[in-house]
Amino acid sequence: MLNQTAFGDILKSLIRTPAVVSAEHSFFRVLQRELEERGARVTWYEGLLVAQGSEPDSLMLSAHIDRHGLICTGPNEFQYAAFVAGGRSDLLGNSVSEELMKTIVDRFTGVDVYAYEPWSGAYRGQGSIQSAHICPHRNNLIFELSDMAHLVAGTPVAFRDKLVTEDGRFSGQLDNVLTAAMLVYLFELGFTGTAFFTAQEEAGRSWRYLLEWFRRFGGSTNQLVVVDTSPYPDTEAADKQQLVLRHSDANASFNKELTGKLAKLCHDLGISYSFKDEYIREQNRQLAADGHAPKSLGSTEMGRIISASHGLVDGTTLQIPTTGYHTMNESAALNSCEAFLQVLCAVSGLQYPLSHYEPMA
Repeated sequence: MLNQTAFGDILKSLIRTPAVVSAEHSFFRVLQRELEERGARVTWYEGLLVAQGSEPDSLMLSAHIDRHGLICTGPNEFQYAAFVAGGRSDLLGNSVSEELMKTIVDRFTGVDVYAYEPWSGAYRGQGSIQSAHICPHRNNLIFELSDMAHLVAGTPVAFRDKLVTEDGRFSGQLDNVLTAAMLVYLFELGFTGTAFFTAQEEAGRSWRYLLEWFRRFGGSTNQLVVVDTSPYPDTEAADKQQLVLRHSDANASFNKELTGKLAKLCHDLGISYSFKDEYIREQNRQLAADGHAPKSLGSTEMGRIISASHGLVDGTTLQIPTTGYHTMNESAALNSCEAFLQVLCAVSGLQYPLSHYEPMA
């Protein structure tokens, strides 16, 4: 099992560092330190941190680093940061679906939160979420917090989080600090390629920052592997596979050769995997038989950048199955995390550190 002390230390450090959507600068500062301590050459761009080894073109990996939280939008008024950053609270009544708001409205009641200065990460106070309601006049989701009346508009408020390891699973607000920590750990193992860390993925904007980098520096074609978590309704469904691949999402088809390469590596390593698009299509066949509307194949960073780049960027995705999507108790099996690291080591030409595992304290 993945009980490696060095990786656990990285993940625990990053999960306690706030990275609210659109207020990720302070997280980037911590991430830069972690990467440079492991020999990476780090460059910042708007919405993007790029870490490169000695052979930057050998392999390109990407993980988003933003997590859900709140943003102060007025005196003692707080909204869901992803809605604000993504322009999905535009007062027109057609940007944020009623279903999504109703799902979120009761999700975080009682959760402890803390405010921070977005650039430095300086602490600005703590409190808890007392309640949330949908404002009928503005079609926005408004949160009521305790002990936060002193904050000014624009101050991010993060959910207080910590990593829990029990019953063979990591749990916490894992999306997407889990795979971001994996990429940092890869540099500790000697990764020589390029790792991208993107902001505002939860607001649907990260692919723009990434595409701008490729337009500046990329060649005619660029093979990219986007890493992330992948939600399932319960542990039973998540544990049917160790890793998740995709042929496509709602935006584009992924690179067949690279997807096949990852599938073959999984097969050769004895790692179970499934394709998320096939899983959703099977669900849709059952929904259609019952007379229900189909579900979307989902919109991913990879699909968006393939669609928008018109051939400049191509690639595929590799994901860890999780439960408790977008909650404080999202969980991932340790054996899935270990399988994820095995595949990344194999595709990077690195030795998998079997002999280095020690139980975490």
